[in-house]
Amino acid sequence: MIKFSVLYPNSKDSRFDVSYYTEVHMPMSIRLLSAHPGFIGVSVERGLGGLFPGAEPAYIAMCHFLFNSAEDFMAAFMPNAAQLRGDMQNYTDIDPVVQFSEVLISR
Repeated sequence: MIKFSVLYPNSKDSRFDVSYYTEVHMPMSIRLLSAHPGFIGVSVERGLGGLFPGAEPAYIAMCHFLFNSAEDFMAAFMPNAAQLRGDMQNYTDIDPVVQFSEVLISR
C-alpha cells in the first residue's frame, strides 16, 4: 500500500482557504480519485500547532490518499490532474510538498 501526501507548508505570507478546501476541493478530489479500483482511503488534516504551546504548525493542511500502488494513484490522478491543479488557485497560493510513501505499519 502507498500513501500519496500533499502537504501545504505554513507561511505568514500565504493564503489558504480551509473552508473551500474542505467543502469544495477535497470532496471533488475524493469523488474523482475514489472512482479508481486501487483507491483505499483518504484523510484530510488541518495543522493546529507544534509540540510546545504557541508553536505554529509546520503545515496548514495535509491530505493523504491511500492506494494499492503508485501506479494506481497515477492512473486515477492523471486523467483529472488539470481539473484538480486548476482548482488550487481557488483556495491557496502555496506550492504544496508532495510525496509518495510506502506504508509499513497501519492499524
